Amino acid sequence: MTRKIEKVGLDEKFSRFNEHWRPKTVARLNGQEMKLVKVKGTFPWHTHEVEDEMFLVWRGVFRVEFHDAVIELREGEMLVVPHGVEHRTAADEEAEVVIFEPAATRNTGNVVDAVFTAPDQVQI
Repeated sequence: MTRKIEKVGLDEKFSRFNEHWRPKTVARLNGQEMKLVKVKGTFPWHTHEVEDEMFLVWRGVFRVEFHDAVIELREGEMLVVPHGVEHRTAADEEAEVVIFEPAATRNTGNVVDAVFTAPDQVQI
């Protein structure tokens, strides 16, 4: 069986949803998922025990906060949060962010939150 190979337009994919903090999978490769998320406000503190996370800002300004530092990312900038490091993310105005992480990684890591924990593997 031949898999269909298609290009992905990130602007078009981001235009398909409006909710914040609900990552959408746009590609899978080598056990990893590429997800798109719109963010605004402040996300809960959490840790991913075994997964590293990579955040790439597509549009806007996005912060990754640690207990001893805050790193602000602008369009075209990225950051990898190593597994085991407690962090939270935030954006004063809406930002669009690309995330790379192992498949089925819970967006809230070791925390389950009624508002922020997103359903697994929602694809657009």
